[in-house]
Amino acid sequence: MSTPAAPVRHAPRFTSGIEAPVAPEDDVQRRSPPPPRGAPPGGRPASQDDDRRPRTLANVAFAVFLALTALLLWRVSSDLTQPHTVPYSAFLQALDSSDVTSVAVGSRKVVWSRMEEGTEVRYQATRVPGVDDGEIVARLHALGVEFSGEPTSELWPLALVWLLPTFVILGVWLLVLRRMAGGAGAQALTFGRSGAKIWDESSARITFEDVAGVDEAIAELREVVDFLRRPERYARVGARIPKGVLLVGPTGTGKTLLARATAGEAGVPFFTISGAEFVEMFVGVGAARVRDLFRQARERAPCIVFIDEIDTIGRARAGAGSPASHEEREQTLNQLLVEIDGFDPAGRVILMAATNRPDLLDPALTRPGRFDRQISVDRPDLTGREAILRVHARPLALDPEVDLRVVAARTPGFAGAQLANVMNEAALLTVRRGGDRVTMEALDEAVDRVMAGLERTSRALTRKEQEIVAHHEMGHALLGMLLPLADPVHKVSIVPRGSAALGVTIQTPLEDRYLLTERELLDRLTVILGGRAAEIIAFGETSTGAADDLVRASELARRMVTQFGMTDGIGPLSLERPDLEPGEGGLFLRRTYSEATAERVDQEIRRLVDEGQARATRILGDHESVLRTLAGELREREVMEGPEISRRLTELGVSVRAKVGAGKPGRMPPTTAGGAGRPQGTKEDAG
Repeated sequence: MSTPAAPVRHAPRFTSGIEAPVAPEDDVQRRSPPPPRGAPPGGRPASQDDDRRPRTLANVAFAVFLALTALLLWRVSSDLTQPHTVPYSAFLQALDSSDVTSVAVGSRKVVWSRMEEGTEVRYQATRVPGVDDGEIVARLHALGVEFSGEPTSELWPLALVWLLPTFVILGVWLLVLRRMAGGAGAQALTFGRSGAKIWDESSARITFEDVAGVDEAIAELREVVDFLRRPERYARVGARIPKGVLLVGPTGTGKTLLARATAGEAGVPFFTISGAEFVEMFVGVGAARVRDLFRQARERAPCIVFIDEIDTIGRARAGAGSPASHEEREQTLNQLLVEIDGFDPAGRVILMAATNRPDLLDPALTRPGRFDRQISVDRPDLTGREAILRVHARPLALDPEVDLRVVAARTPGFAGAQLANVMNEAALLTVRRGGDRVTMEALDEAVDRVMAGLERTSRALTRKEQEIVAHHEMGHALLGMLLPLADPVHKVSIVPRGSAALGVTIQTPLEDRYLLTERELLDRLTVILGGRAAEIIAFGETSTGAADDLVRASELARRMVTQFGMTDGIGPLSLERPDLEPGEGGLFLRRTYSEATAERVDQEIRRLVDEGQARATRILGDHESVLRTLAGELREREVMEGPEISRRLTELGVSVRAKVGAGKPGRMPPTTAGGAGRPQGTKEDAG
């Protein structure tokens, strides 16, 4: 499989190592103002649940105490009025002696009374099974005693047999409902509640001053802010603000933060919810939550409603009877479309949403009248990265010699979340080393950690493995220095990093790039295969460390053939179209050619890789002595910087060609894994 379209602004390129870890989505940098007194961190209004909980427990305990006391008093009073219990034979003796004044005959017991010292005393006895009632009634009638029947009380058996299990089952059911509906604090039967978090921006504001690197997006959103502040200006000319604003861009570029900053600038409440929170296993729950969300928004208008990852519920609907149909998600989407059409005609509620997959959204959702405005939030350029770094550096104690412009130049292609991670890693390294100020050395190490992973100093290589890795990495670096269109070499290291990389060669572009020429891609292909060529020259065979190089070289060659039309054998044809956006897991390509063409494609890919391998072997063979000398120095020192390698080449009599640009840059989708801009090279054998 191949990855998406053309290479763009390139991140620092590795000729070995693993892919730079993706930082958590933290969006573009901001400085969070301190929360108000009594409010929890993050500006969220202080909850009263903690205050109410002790009072609620006290009330419940008091009610239980009262119930137990009442039950005890009832039992005591009932015991005082109960007849004396005696054997059944005592009743028969009383009949024989005619010492009975009244009798009540029940199905299980018989109760009678007699006079003792002028006071009527009551007795009861349990009847013997099988005794004929007719005989007792006849004897009582003969004695002329007042007698009657006594109904049997079934209250307690009924309560024990039916009511108690019913209450137990009901209690368990309510407990399960509360847990499913949102935890111990949620009320029963709250499936239809949206669960949106409400940020009151009047107490803790995030504004556009806390956002950097997305100037174009901020300029677009200022109009929304102005409408929320002064709607009468637009009403005078009959203008209508867009009902929906869709923020589109890769992860970590600041979409959520931009939405909060928009609400903060306008000074209105901010509702935020993830698209995944609408979908449950019960059909209709998502639609109910959409209705509840917009009901809350109308009650607090003017406000901003922000739905993150809207592609979760906004995916294009499948046709009738399609196996891909999802009833609950489609009902939720239908309800969302209805609410957008009907809610708040005055425009006091602005719906904002974010996604990194706009191609998946249903056309009915993105049409004019719903999400009228789509704003691209792209990765920042050099100036934007510097501004983001300065925002992240505000709380840090920086050394006076720190130059954030240099750090920004070293991180092309980084999103705001990655830049935030760099600054945080530098601060953590400073504390770990016992320093009190963040230095350029710490920032440089932090960039390497974000790009290539953590150094594995505990992984000990044998001397033979060190020699192989050193020649492999120096092969990448030497070609990077000698080829005029290759990116400059920044650093070479044989210290293991990450989970698999045994060495890394970092190449940093001179500038942000949006286009690559065929010659530049061929030079890049040659550099990728330089490690394998160096192993063949030095040891006469290759190792498993070159496996990842072959994967990346084959991928780059495939893209040149099937997407860029850079071979005469196939011609200017686009044979594969990526279905997913670059950088968002775009690994599936739609094939649009026959088996015969596929065979020709394979031949062209093989030709490009073979030519790149031959070229790398020829250049390194012409400089074999230099390769062996520098590889030996790298093995002893473990790390060599780019300027140092350039100086050593000059001392060894090798002229290093000046690097040239590619002319005026254009605008294309960003490049990703498999082509330029991703680490290549030495890895340990995964098999």
